[in-house]
Amino acid sequence: MTTASSTLAATRRQLLASAATLGAATAGLLAAATPALAATPLLANEGRVPGFTARNAKVNGTTIHYRVGGKGPAVVLLHGYAETSHMWNPLMPLLAKTHTVIVPDLRGAGGSAKPEGGYDKKNMAVDIHELVKSLGINSAAIVGHDIGLMVAYAYAAQFPTETSRVVLMDAFLPGIGNWTNVWLLRDLWHFHFHGKTPLALVKGRERTYFEHFWNDFAADATHSIPEADRRIYAAAYAQEGGMRAGFEYFKNFEKDAADFAALGNTKLTMPMLVLSGEKAGGTFLIDQGRLVAKDVKGVVVKGSGHWLMEEAPEQVIPELLQFLN
Repeated sequence: MTTASSTLAATRRQLLASAATLGAATAGLLAAATPALAATPLLANEGRVPGFTARNAKVNGTTIHYRVGGKGPAVVLLHGYAETSHMWNPLMPLLAKTHTVIVPDLRGAGGSAKPEGGYDKKNMAVDIHELVKSLGINSAAIVGHDIGLMVAYAYAAQFPTETSRVVLMDAFLPGIGNWTNVWLLRDLWHFHFHGKTPLALVKGRERTYFEHFWNDFAADATHSIPEADRRIYAAAYAQEGGMRAGFEYFKNFEKDAADFAALGNTKLTMPMLVLSGEKAGGTFLIDQGRLVAKDVKGVVVKGSGHWLMEEAPEQVIPELLQFLN
C-alpha cells in the first residue's frame, strides 16, 4: 500500500508510465495463452496502457471488446453509463502488478457490438462470464461502477462459486429494498428517457446530454470528468447505435428489478465492498448490499459525488487495492 499511495500522488500519465515494466513480455504471454482470440488494434479513443493487449471476443451472441494485462488472480473491471472501459486506465497498471486484469466495454458501449437487445443485467453478466471463461479463468473478482455494478451483482449472484469478491460503486440495485425511491426521483428523469423521440433529440448533441451527468452528478462540476475524457466518451456514444444501446440499459430496469428480487433471495457469501459518494448515493447502496450479501464492507467516499474514480481517486484506489489484494 505504501507504493500504491505514493504512485497515487502522480498524474494520470505517470500512473500509466509506472506500468511500462509489464510491457511486451506480459502481452506476449497473454497472446500465447489465448490464441483463438486474435489481438485487435486499440481503439483510437481508448488510451494505451502499457502491458495491456486489446482484443475482441465472440461471446453470448455478441462481440465484446476488452483489454487484458498483468498476471495473478483475475479481476474484472466494469464501467458505467456515460463512460467506457477508459475510466479504469489509472487503476489498471496498479492492479496488473499482482492480478490478471480484464477490462471490457459492456455490451453496447465503446468498442463492443451494439445489438438491438440483450441489455438486461443478467444477460450482460453472461457476456462477461463467457469472456472470462474464454480466457481459461475459473474464478474472478468483479468490480462495477454505475450500470457496471448491476452487471457485477448479476454476475456474482448467477455464478457465486466463480466469484471471489465483488465491488459495487455508487448507483443502486433495481428490485432490492426501497429501490423505487431512487428510480422515481424527479432529478433522475433519464431513467425513463428512451425511445425514438429521445434518440432524435440527442442525435448530434451527445456531448450536451452527457454534460448533465458529468456536471450535475458530481460534487463539484469543475472537479469531475476531465475534458479529454469527456471528448472520448461523447465520441464513443455518438457511434452508430451507441445512444440507443445506452438507453436500453435504463429501459431494462423493470426486468432487472424482477430478476434481482429473485436473485436476492439467496444472499451472497463472498466478500463485498460497497463504495458510495457522500454527495451522491450516501449510504443507500451500502444498505442494499447488506440486503443481498452476508459479508459487506461499506465505505462512504467523503466529499465525492457519483464519479468516484475521477472525483476521489486518493480515497477510492487505495480502498480497491486493499480489498482486492
